[in-house]
Amino acid sequence: MKNIKFLSLLLGSVTLLTLAGCDPNITTSNHNTSSNGQTTIVDPSEDDPVFAKFTGQLEEGVTVKVVENDTAIKMGYLDELIAAFNEEYKEYGITAVDANQGEFADLPNTGPYGYGPDVVYQANDVLMGWVDDKHITPIPTHLIEAYQSEVIPDTAHDAYKSVVNNVNYTFGVPVNIQSPLLYYRKDLLPSDWQETWDDNNNDIPDMVENIVDLYEFSKQYHAKDDTKYGFEFSLNDFYFTSGYLFSYGGYLFGNNNRDDTDIGLHKGNAKYGVQILRQFAAEMSAACRDDSAKLAISGAMASGKYFASVTTPDVRSVIVDALVDTYKSEQGLSQDEAITKAEENVVGVPFPDLPSNGDLINPSDDYIECKQMGGINGYAMSSYTKCPNASLAFINFATSYKMVKLREQIIQIAPCRSDVAEESTQLSQQLFERTTNGSIVLMPSIKAINQVWTPAGSFMADVAADPSRGGNAKYDTLDKIQAALEQLSNDIYDAIHLLN
Repeated sequence: MKNIKFLSLLLGSVTLLTLAGCDPNITTSNHNTSSNGQTTIVDPSEDDPVFAKFTGQLEEGVTVKVVENDTAIKMGYLDELIAAFNEEYKEYGITAVDANQGEFADLPNTGPYGYGPDVVYQANDVLMGWVDDKHITPIPTHLIEAYQSEVIPDTAHDAYKSVVNNVNYTFGVPVNIQSPLLYYRKDLLPSDWQETWDDNNNDIPDMVENIVDLYEFSKQYHAKDDTKYGFEFSLNDFYFTSGYLFSYGGYLFGNNNRDDTDIGLHKGNAKYGVQILRQFAAEMSAACRDDSAKLAISGAMASGKYFASVTTPDVRSVIVDALVDTYKSEQGLSQDEAITKAEENVVGVPFPDLPSNGDLINPSDDYIECKQMGGINGYAMSSYTKCPNASLAFINFATSYKMVKLREQIIQIAPCRSDVAEESTQLSQQLFERTTNGSIVLMPSIKAINQVWTPAGSFMADVAADPSRGGNAKYDTLDKIQAALEQLSNDIYDAIHLLN
């Protein structure tokens, strides 16, 4: 066995105990008891028994099976990452490969039987949902360059922390911020927009700064061609719509999204956010009620059917590719010309500001920032891996400055690393700042989040369909919306605590 090349800090001379992952019977010794008898939660020490398998010695001749997301595969980033890692570690006979299990690897069912991946890239809510059942293993942060260099913000790091046996372990390494954005076609703006749609003279179109102007613009856009829509997205996707509720005081779980006994989607004036979405749904097509709008986004934006829509930064490249094809076929541009034009005209911005009274039809004069749900995508390690040291080497390599920078260049992600973010686009810097200041509300890193998506998505789909019901509307008053939100919170509570 040879020493791991990525170690910047060698393990001290300690007696290492043999442990597999996070054993339910582990009783760690690196915690203190306060004077009132309560156990204090502390971070793990470097010689915590849970880290015994990270010996500082690579397993030679092993294959590290990696699960990545579909965009990284399609855009060629995973090939680049694997090729670079394999070159770096070829002297050890270590080979990283695509696990070929899809981006939503079923680790809980494949891992225990030896068929699962060694390393998984996913959002924090998915990865951290596997902690309770011990499907992923704690990461020794002292052996990860990104943590040792202190380039990961606390908010991103916290998304991968969970307390086991009174020790606050880290279960993943952040790579990028994943948050929905509003994307629009700059070349579909009215030719006179600077005179008619820039009231504050800041060279930013009003309809992408506040939702009231977007609402009015959307009606005009549709009136010119009733097959087109100024703003269209899948309202049933609660990842996209929850921020509207958060903006007015709603929340998922209490105690910083850790307390699943406190469901708060009905709290504050969250009903205002639902009202805004219902009002806008009246100006959208039936595609907003299900995944149709989300699945159609690249073609619909390339054709101009949608002026604006909602998706995540990693999907922007797919929209750009579709627009490149459109420019080539309809305008006769060369490949290079089409790429340059498409890159310029697919613009992403945070969600437009909202009227403080939550009403698009009779809006208040003052506005509030629209919050967004977000996630921290990163790498975690399977508890079932037979090559923990080689897998850790891969995670360390994949989260290095060089590879996160390359990922940003190929997929146009918003990086978590501060050293990459500060060199990135203005939008990426905005997302980094919004993540650190709380404008992006990170998805809860507890298993209970799995019980939110279906009922919340079904509710939002029902809200999206409501304008078409006429006199049979279910959500046409704030009182009705409030009652429905209270029922939704109760349903989620029951799904977490009674039905399971």
